[in-house]
Amino acid sequence: MHLRGNEPWDGAPASEFNFDSQLVARSHGTAKLRSLNSGEDHDLVVAIFDFGKQKRAPGLGDGFDNQHARHDGQPRKMANEKWLVNRHVLDGNNALFTLQLEHAVNEQQRIAVRKDLENVVNVKRGQRLRDGHGRGGITHLSWFVPSSVKIILYRVASSTQLSKLIERLAYVAISEDPAIKKTRQSLRVSADGLWADRLRYFEERLETMVQTIQELVEIESPSDNKQAVNRIGAFLAAKFEALGGRTLFHRSQDFGDSLQVDFTASSDAGAEPKPVLLLGHYDTVYPLGTLAKMRCTLADDRLHGPGVLDMKSGIALMLYAIGALQTWHGGLPRPVIVFLVSDEEVGSYSSRKITESLAKKSAGVLVLEPAAGLRGAVKTARKGVGEYTLSVTGVAAHAGLDPGEGHSAIVELARQIGVVARMNNLREGVSANPGIISGGTRTNVVAAEASVRIDVRIKSAKQAKTIDRSLRFLRPFDKHCKIEIEGGINRMPMERTAGVAALYKKAREIAGQIGWKLEEAAVGGGSDGNFTAGMGIPTLDGLGGVGDGAHALHEFIVISELPRRALLLAGMIENA
Repeated sequence: MHLRGNEPWDGAPASEFNFDSQLVARSHGTAKLRSLNSGEDHDLVVAIFDFGKQKRAPGLGDGFDNQHARHDGQPRKMANEKWLVNRHVLDGNNALFTLQLEHAVNEQQRIAVRKDLENVVNVKRGQRLRDGHGRGGITHLSWFVPSSVKIILYRVASSTQLSKLIERLAYVAISEDPAIKKTRQSLRVSADGLWADRLRYFEERLETMVQTIQELVEIESPSDNKQAVNRIGAFLAAKFEALGGRTLFHRSQDFGDSLQVDFTASSDAGAEPKPVLLLGHYDTVYPLGTLAKMRCTLADDRLHGPGVLDMKSGIALMLYAIGALQTWHGGLPRPVIVFLVSDEEVGSYSSRKITESLAKKSAGVLVLEPAAGLRGAVKTARKGVGEYTLSVTGVAAHAGLDPGEGHSAIVELARQIGVVARMNNLREGVSANPGIISGGTRTNVVAAEASVRIDVRIKSAKQAKTIDRSLRFLRPFDKHCKIEIEGGINRMPMERTAGVAALYKKAREIAGQIGWKLEEAAVGGGSDGNFTAGMGIPTLDGLGGVGDGAHALHEFIVISELPRRALLLAGMIENA
């Protein structure tokens, strides 16, 4: 039994308790009496006992050691229906009727808790509970009992099965005493305490979380520097391996190597569900040497630095959420795949096929890109992104001697840019931005070549087809010039499909457990989540840090937002 004693509520005992050491051993060894750690979750097999009986059974010996045909020493294998039936569980020699629960500190004085049973009223926090099928989950139970009552400790699957739990308990004969039966009416089941404890877990680790983010920011990793990107990849591989992950680098010739980390579910997770994919990237837009002028610094509730928001804080959230789930469950409740891309900021050309392959194996994709704005909204829709290059070939001539013989590629390009500008439809979410122009050789030469690079954003697959067709249909105004269009839609839009909406609903429910009204947003920027959502895989984006200034000199995250972002990610890993 785990009785929280470090918080004064409802007459809780002043310290923590454990079962008598002779009664928790199994056939494979003798248990050691120790105080329980209130910061951890502890497994309890089913225990049914009566504080009104005190004499230890002579046949019990040193533990549950197969002394009776019904003492099989394997209570976890018992059928669910036997868990809640008195005298059907570990009752061959009335073993549990002899249980004495003693104060862990005052054991030498042999002061039994039974003498002060009003202390045993809030078995409230830290209980790890499971159902008979082995699916992991955590739920908190709280009930009031008078003296001489049998207490039943058992397991349920998750907070989603609380209603079934109440139905079960309603039919359990806690005692033959009619007055005791009334205690069933005072049963209180609350998931809020669970999530409050989980949030506290991350709050207690906030300082180390910030330190981890600082470490990542201070390893510069520009997309175009393979050696630098590989350096942070190696650093993170060691971090994930320390959590038990199996790492694999996907080698790239032109970019850094992308990192895949596979985590298996714990052995008691039951039938293994499909994994959830945690998706992100460790390359940044900042050139090597940026840290010299844009240092990673703390200021009030903000952590500044290149890449701190986009998206090294998101990677740290992955580490801490996985670590927390392992602590709470004794292992992960489901398989998890982490995929950190090396070239996201430059188009994900070396990693896209790997991302899509991993997504096909996954039940859902959680993208740790930054949240939308300082309000911390998750992203349920993103615009699609296209990159085009419009090139014009003209006829060169001397600008002074033979200007009429020339046909300027620059003039033609300027006229074409006017056409491209008219493709913008901001009301419908379509934009075409001529961003980079090049052309000509000298001022006294009619330009023979010119080009423009165009950024395209669209909200739907239909818009993608329309603007692609429009760009490829461009024709020259000067028939002596030639036009060539290259490129295309790199990332299809992430549309708010039913699968995306379902993930957001789960995220909103998890956030609601701590009174957080989680918002959603549609944004113009693309991410690798566009790839997975475009395949029809349920995808939720923007689960990373909260801040502002991505890709800018003032880039920062809000430190105080980190605990609840980690809490949300952990909950989504369980429920996606």
